Amino acid sequence: MSAPTLEARNLVKDFHLRSGFKTSTLHAVKDVSFTIEAGKTIALVGESGSGKSTIARMLMKLETPTSGQILLDGKETGASGRAVEGYRSQVQMVFQDPFASLNPYHTIFHHLERPIRLHHPQLSRTEVRERALELLERVRLTPAESFAERRPHELSGGQRQRVAIARALAPGARFIVADEPVSMLDVSIRLGVLNLLADLQREDDLGVLYITHDLATARHFSDEIMVLYKGDVVERGPADDVILHPQHEYTRTLLGAAPEPENLGRLRDEVRAELAGL
Repeated sequence: MSAPTLEARNLVKDFHLRSGFKTSTLHAVKDVSFTIEAGKTIALVGESGSGKSTIARMLMKLETPTSGQILLDGKETGASGRAVEGYRSQVQMVFQDPFASLNPYHTIFHHLERPIRLHHPQLSRTEVRERALELLERVRLTPAESFAERRPHELSGGQRQRVAIARALAPGARFIVADEPVSMLDVSIRLGVLNLLADLQREDDLGVLYITHDLATARHFSDEIMVLYKGDVVERGPADDVILHPQHEYTRTLLGAAPEPENLGRLRDEVRAELAGL
């Protein structure tokens, strides 16, 4: 039996913009293809506006591709109704902002109970609560009973993002789209959240699309890196190869933007003229 896969095939997304009587087209994503396998992580790297989050929204059925296909285990996925519900039981997202992605009115238990009930209606009330508490334990929020009755404003940013990860796992997802999951967290707790994601991936054999602008974390937490520039994948390959031997000038620019003094001056001068011709 073949391993589970989530495949994006020739994805294109255009946005039509109107200004006064004029209409223009923004080509946000241009013919992007990749396959995420169970137990593997692909990092999608690029600056703001490169199209990373648009790809994530298409994978989550929040945006409809202008053209292209999204396939789960080799089968094209539906765009509405039960087809989307079934798809989202397998593919879930961890959003960038842990402060906006949880409803401040409801308890943490409510945030976990809803997806469990939606995707596993056969479970009893007791079983739902047991599963929610187990999820809190898995994301290292203990004692689980105490966290379950709190509301989001009573948690730190890192704790909220752990709840968001637990919520993504609640339906029984096999693939996680993590859209800059630590960019809004304090530097001191980012590593803990990334290590948690890595542990959960190993335990559940999850496939992960890790979206980031940070090549350093992409190297350490992914198997493959794709570099996105203005909607195009300009470089891709094994994580170490892309970081240690970048082939495209834009990749080298991203590396030059990293806080490493030995890279900054050399790479900035080297790519400035090349980027002018992109």
